[in-house]
Amino acid sequence: MTETASSASTRTVDRALALLAEVCAEESISLSECARRAGLPPSTALRLLRTLESSGFVARDTDGWFGAGPRLIQLGASAIGRQTLIRIADPALNRIVAATGESAYLSIAGPNNTGIYVAMIEGTHAVRHTSWIGRAIPLENLAVGRALQNIVPTEGYVAQRDRLEPDVTAIAATIRRPGGVAGAISLLGPTYRIDDETMHRYGQLVAYEAQDLSRQLGTTIPAAPTQSSSSTTEQETGT
Repeated sequence: MTETASSASTRTVDRALALLAEVCAEESISLSECARRAGLPPSTALRLLRTLESSGFVARDTDGWFGAGPRLIQLGASAIGRQTLIRIADPALNRIVAATGESAYLSIAGPNNTGIYVAMIEGTHAVRHTSWIGRAIPLENLAVGRALQNIVPTEGYVAQRDRLEPDVTAIAATIRRPGGVAGAISLLGPTYRIDDETMHRYGQLVAYEAQDLSRQLGTTIPAAPTQSSSSTTEQETGT
């Protein structure tokens, strides 16, 4: 792409974003007013708004006025929901670390069948799992992947030896929202420090915190995690 073409593309994006900002500033807005506020000719504004409309970012009513489209509303709701989840999960992550000394993570589903770590509290042991915030990992055969897909045993948690890091054990539980999965909360620590008994005890803690977060998000949870002494260790490996 030439420098001129690149500048033109950047200018087009800037203009489209300016129009989108004006649309979002009002419940609905006319083409002429939107163009005036964005400092664009009406013909240019109409062309860009039509492109945004075809992508679902703006919607046009029967009178020809523009408002926020379904795609924009969806993205906004997702962003707000994610920030809410990070905020309310922080005390839970801190409690897990305080009780176990191991690192605790919050993850959400990402694109292309991945999970993304969006928050963490680092463990207090000298040897501990370090931050993976922002890292996308494949869901297949991982404990956190099973939690994000809501494939969890009746005990309420998944515990596995780490496929990506063989010396690490991962314990994860699903955070539910009404109608679906909001994310997963997990604990990661060195395998030599987490035997089967410890794994079960930590699993109960992670499951409890996940259920508490689910309740805060409006999900009805009929009962607390099973407090039996049976182990939920998965023989296959994965986080």
